[in-house]
Amino acid sequence: MASIHSAVLDLKRLDLLANGNSPIHRLDARAKVVVTLVFILCVVSYNRYELSALFPFFIFPAIMISQAGLPPLFILRKIALLCPFVLAVGIFNPVIDRGILLQLGPLGISGGWISFASILARSMLTVGAGFILVAVTGFTAVCQALERLGMPRVFAVQLLFLYRYIFVLTEESGRASRARELRSCGKKGQGIHSFGSLVGHLLLRTWQRAERIHMAMLARGFTGVFHASRPSRFGAPEIRFVLFWSTLFIVLRLQNVSQLLGSLITGLFP
Repeated sequence: MASIHSAVLDLKRLDLLANGNSPIHRLDARAKVVVTLVFILCVVSYNRYELSALFPFFIFPAIMISQAGLPPLFILRKIALLCPFVLAVGIFNPVIDRGILLQLGPLGISGGWISFASILARSMLTVGAGFILVAVTGFTAVCQALERLGMPRVFAVQLLFLYRYIFVLTEESGRASRARELRSCGKKGQGIHSFGSLVGHLLLRTWQRAERIHMAMLARGFTGVFHASRPSRFGAPEIRFVLFWSTLFIVLRLQNVSQLLGSLITGLFP
């Protein structure tokens, strides 16, 4: 439970990082959302055996972290949290796909290991881009940008509520877990038999808490309209930002820059 609470606090820290005043922070949220979507589409469009072509895409998160003044170790820790899920998805690739695709001297690398490394690299890039987007924009502003880009308002509001109710669920589960520990003598009452009752009470408590929050929002005049902390204006800086990064991503997708640089270097130093 402590690890879940720590992860939720890290999500709150991402929203706090969005209050910065760097040039990246001051850009309109729609520009950052569009660039991130183009980036993710280009990265996930590679086939499972493409690995070297993904390396130049690490330029984008590195520059964004540097220009926005984000803590790089914090972002890397958030990305590392998903590594176990990636390992669970791709760990069987080397066992299933044993065909040799790359020969490094006496060492033969199978297609399974290459596809596994490709899954890991693409996961790091896409998840990192999502974390950086929230850290330089804020989740509320992201939902507002998605709505202005054409997403139905009901979906955008549901997405925002889903994000906000994560904190409600975590707080209620923390209270229920502490109450369960205080009422149990040693390990008595903490087994699997009491888990179903705990989940049922947690559902009822979060439902009631959500209703109270909803009534409080209505009392304060909530009508489903987003109110971002920054003024929304899509001007020349946003156009330059979108054109530069989108063009770069498309060029990197069409041309394997790593392979071209490798051929150039081997040509210069035979």
